[in-house]
Amino acid sequence: MALLILGLVLFIGVHGFTMMREKRADAIAKLGENGYKGVYALLVLTGFILIWIGFGQYRAGGYIQIWWPPIWTQHLAATLVLFSFILLPAAYMPGYIKAKAKHPMLAAVKIWAFAHLLANGDLGSIILFGSLLAWAVVARISTKRRTDPPSAVSAPVTNPQAKYDIIAVVIGLVAYIAFAFWLHRLLIGVPVFTV
Repeated sequence: MALLILGLVLFIGVHGFTMMREKRADAIAKLGENGYKGVYALLVLTGFILIWIGFGQYRAGGYIQIWWPPIWTQHLAATLVLFSFILLPAAYMPGYIKAKAKHPMLAAVKIWAFAHLLANGDLGSIILFGSLLAWAVVARISTKRRTDPPSAVSAPVTNPQAKYDIIAVVIGLVAYIAFAFWLHRLLIGVPVFTV
Protein backbone atom coordinates (compact mmCIF):
# COMPACT_ATOMS: atom_id res chain seq x y z
CA MET A 1 0.00 0.00 0.00
CA ALA A 2 2.95 2.35 0.67
CA LEU A 3 4.09 2.28 -2.98
CA LEU A 4 0.53 2.97 -4.14
CA ILE A 5 0.26 6.01 -1.88
CA LEU A 6 3.75 7.24 -2.81
CA GLY A 7 2.89 6.89 -6.49
CA LEU A 8 -0.37 8.80 -6.02
CA VAL A 9 1.40 11.59 -4.11
CA LEU A 10 3.98 11.91 -6.90
CA PHE A 11 1.52 11.60 -9.80
CA ILE A 12 -1.09 13.97 -8.34
CA GLY A 13 1.55 16.28 -6.88
CA VAL A 14 3.23 16.81 -10.25
CA HIS A 15 -0.14 17.41 -11.92
CA GLY A 16 -1.11 19.69 -9.04
CA PHE A 17 2.06 21.74 -9.62
CA THR A 18 0.63 22.85 -12.97
CA MET A 19 -2.21 24.55 -11.06
CA MET A 20 0.36 26.87 -9.46
CA ARG A 21 0.76 28.94 -12.59
CA GLU A 22 3.45 31.36 -11.35
CA LYS A 23 5.66 28.57 -9.98
CA ARG A 24 5.11 26.60 -13.17
CA ALA A 25 6.17 29.64 -15.23
CA ASP A 26 9.29 30.02 -13.04
CA ALA A 27 10.17 26.35 -13.56
CA ILE A 28 9.77 26.72 -17.34
CA ALA A 29 11.97 29.84 -17.27
CA LYS A 30 14.70 27.95 -15.38
CA LEU A 31 14.52 24.63 -17.23
CA GLY A 32 13.28 25.76 -20.63
CA GLU A 33 10.09 24.44 -22.21
CA ASN A 34 11.58 21.10 -23.24
CA GLY A 35 13.46 20.65 -19.97
CA TYR A 36 10.29 21.30 -17.97
CA LYS A 37 8.29 18.87 -20.11
CA GLY A 38 11.02 16.24 -19.76
CA VAL A 39 11.16 16.48 -15.95
CA TYR A 40 7.36 16.61 -15.79
CA ALA A 41 6.99 13.51 -17.98
CA LEU A 42 9.63 11.60 -16.03
CA LEU A 43 8.00 12.36 -12.67
CA VAL A 44 4.49 11.54 -13.95
CA LEU A 45 5.72 8.26 -15.45
CA THR A 46 7.52 7.37 -12.21
CA GLY A 47 4.35 8.09 -10.25
CA PHE A 48 2.28 5.99 -12.65
CA ILE A 49 4.68 3.05 -12.40
CA LEU A 50 4.67 3.24 -8.60
CA ILE A 51 0.86 3.28 -8.62
CA TRP A 52 0.75 0.26 -10.92
CA ILE A 53 3.29 -1.73 -8.88
CA GLY A 54 1.80 -0.62 -5.56
CA PHE A 55 -1.75 -1.52 -6.54
CA GLY A 56 -0.54 -4.88 -7.86
CA GLN A 57 1.22 -5.58 -4.55
CA TYR A 58 -1.88 -4.57 -2.62
CA ARG A 59 -4.08 -6.91 -4.70
CA ALA A 60 -1.58 -9.77 -4.34
CA GLY A 61 -1.63 -9.32 -0.56
CA GLY A 62 -5.42 -9.62 -0.43
CA TYR A 63 -8.16 -7.06 -0.77
CA ILE A 64 -9.33 -5.16 2.29
CA GLN A 65 -13.06 -5.06 1.61
CA ILE A 66 -14.90 -1.99 2.97
CA TRP A 67 -18.26 -2.58 1.26
CA TRP A 68 -19.71 -5.05 -1.22
CA PRO A 69 -20.96 -3.38 -4.42
CA PRO A 70 -23.97 -5.05 -6.04
CA ILE A 71 -23.22 -6.87 -9.31
CA TRP A 72 -25.11 -4.31 -11.42
CA THR A 73 -22.47 -1.68 -10.56
CA GLN A 74 -19.96 -3.63 -12.64
CA HIS A 75 -22.20 -3.34 -15.70
CA LEU A 76 -22.78 0.36 -15.06
CA ALA A 77 -19.04 0.91 -14.62
CA ALA A 78 -18.26 -0.85 -17.90
CA THR A 79 -20.75 1.43 -19.68
CA LEU A 80 -19.42 4.61 -18.05
CA VAL A 81 -15.82 3.73 -18.89
CA LEU A 82 -16.79 3.53 -22.57
CA PHE A 83 -17.61 7.25 -22.42
CA SER A 84 -14.19 7.90 -20.87
CA PHE A 85 -12.48 6.13 -23.75
CA ILE A 86 -14.33 8.37 -26.21
CA LEU A 87 -13.71 11.57 -24.27
CA LEU A 88 -9.96 10.99 -24.05
CA PRO A 89 -9.15 11.26 -27.78
CA ALA A 90 -11.83 13.96 -28.13
CA ALA A 91 -9.66 16.17 -25.90
CA TYR A 92 -7.24 16.53 -28.82
CA MET A 93 -9.80 17.05 -31.61
CA PRO A 94 -11.81 20.20 -32.33
CA GLY A 95 -15.21 18.52 -32.53
CA TYR A 96 -18.57 19.04 -30.87
CA ILE A 97 -17.66 16.65 -28.04
CA LYS A 98 -14.74 18.84 -27.00
CA ALA A 99 -16.82 21.99 -27.42
CA LYS A 100 -19.57 20.66 -25.12
CA ALA A 101 -17.36 18.88 -22.58
CA LYS A 102 -15.01 21.90 -22.27
CA HIS A 103 -12.17 19.73 -20.91
CA PRO A 104 -12.79 16.15 -22.11
CA MET A 105 -9.60 14.72 -20.61
CA LEU A 106 -10.56 15.69 -17.07
CA ALA A 107 -14.14 14.58 -17.73
CA ALA A 108 -12.76 11.21 -18.86
CA VAL A 109 -10.73 10.83 -15.67
CA LYS A 110 -13.69 11.81 -13.48
CA ILE A 111 -16.05 9.34 -15.18
CA TRP A 112 -13.43 6.56 -15.19
CA ALA A 113 -12.58 7.03 -11.49
CA PHE A 114 -16.24 7.31 -10.46
CA ALA A 115 -17.11 4.16 -12.41
CA HIS A 116 -14.35 2.21 -10.68
CA LEU A 117 -15.46 3.49 -7.26
CA LEU A 118 -18.97 2.21 -8.02
CA ALA A 119 -17.76 -1.27 -8.90
CA ASN A 120 -15.00 -1.73 -6.29
CA GLY A 121 -15.54 -1.54 -2.56
CA ASP A 122 -12.05 -2.38 -1.32
CA LEU A 123 -9.70 0.01 0.46
CA GLY A 124 -7.02 0.09 -2.25
CA SER A 125 -9.56 0.94 -4.95
CA ILE A 126 -11.16 3.61 -2.77
CA ILE A 127 -7.74 5.22 -2.18
CA LEU A 128 -6.67 4.94 -5.84
CA PHE A 129 -9.85 5.97 -7.63
CA GLY A 130 -11.04 8.36 -4.94
CA SER A 131 -7.72 10.25 -5.07
CA LEU A 132 -7.78 10.50 -8.86
CA LEU A 133 -11.42 11.61 -8.85
CA ALA A 134 -10.67 14.31 -6.26
CA TRP A 135 -7.66 15.49 -8.27
CA ALA A 136 -9.67 15.69 -11.50
CA VAL A 137 -12.41 17.75 -9.79
CA VAL A 138 -9.85 20.17 -8.32
CA ALA A 139 -7.98 20.36 -11.65
CA ARG A 140 -11.20 21.24 -13.49
CA ILE A 141 -11.99 24.00 -11.00
CA SER A 142 -8.43 25.29 -11.37
CA THR A 143 -8.71 25.26 -15.17
CA LYS A 144 -11.87 27.38 -15.00
CA ARG A 145 -10.11 29.97 -12.85
CA ARG A 146 -6.94 30.36 -14.92
CA THR A 147 -6.17 33.78 -16.30
CA ASP A 148 -3.23 32.79 -18.52
CA PRO A 149 -3.75 31.60 -22.10
CA PRO A 150 -5.21 28.08 -22.34
CA SER A 151 -3.20 25.14 -23.60
CA ALA A 152 -4.07 23.32 -26.82
CA VAL A 153 -6.04 20.75 -24.82
CA SER A 154 -8.00 23.25 -22.72
CA ALA A 155 -8.54 25.92 -25.41
CA PRO A 156 -12.18 26.43 -26.37
CA VAL A 157 -13.31 25.10 -29.74
CA THR A 158 -14.47 27.94 -31.99
CA ASN A 159 -15.35 25.97 -35.13
CA PRO A 160 -16.29 22.39 -34.16
CA GLN A 161 -16.48 19.77 -36.89
CA ALA A 162 -18.38 16.47 -36.66
CA LYS A 163 -15.64 14.51 -38.46
CA TYR A 164 -13.45 14.85 -35.37
CA ASP A 165 -16.22 13.44 -33.20
CA ILE A 166 -16.49 10.43 -35.51
CA ILE A 167 -12.72 9.89 -35.28
CA ALA A 168 -12.84 10.20 -31.46
CA VAL A 169 -15.71 7.70 -31.22
CA VAL A 170 -13.93 5.18 -33.50
CA ILE A 171 -10.63 5.51 -31.61
CA GLY A 172 -12.46 5.30 -28.29
CA LEU A 173 -14.44 2.21 -29.28
CA VAL A 174 -11.40 0.37 -30.63
CA ALA A 175 -9.35 1.20 -27.52
CA TYR A 176 -12.25 0.27 -25.23
CA ILE A 177 -12.75 -3.11 -26.89
CA ALA A 178 -9.01 -3.86 -26.79
CA PHE A 179 -8.77 -2.85 -23.15
CA ALA A 180 -11.99 -4.48 -21.95
CA PHE A 181 -11.39 -7.83 -23.64
CA TRP A 182 -7.62 -8.11 -23.46
CA LEU A 183 -5.45 -5.35 -21.96
CA HIS A 184 -7.27 -4.95 -18.63
CA ARG A 185 -6.64 -8.61 -17.81
CA LEU A 186 -3.05 -8.43 -19.12
CA LEU A 187 -2.04 -5.20 -17.36
CA ILE A 188 -4.27 -5.18 -14.27
CA GLY A 189 -4.86 -8.90 -13.82
CA VAL A 190 -8.65 -8.57 -13.65
CA PRO A 191 -10.95 -9.31 -16.61
CA VAL A 192 -13.65 -6.77 -17.44
CA PHE A 193 -15.67 -9.24 -19.48
CA THR A 194 -15.35 -12.97 -19.78
CA VAL A 195 -16.04 -14.52 -23.16
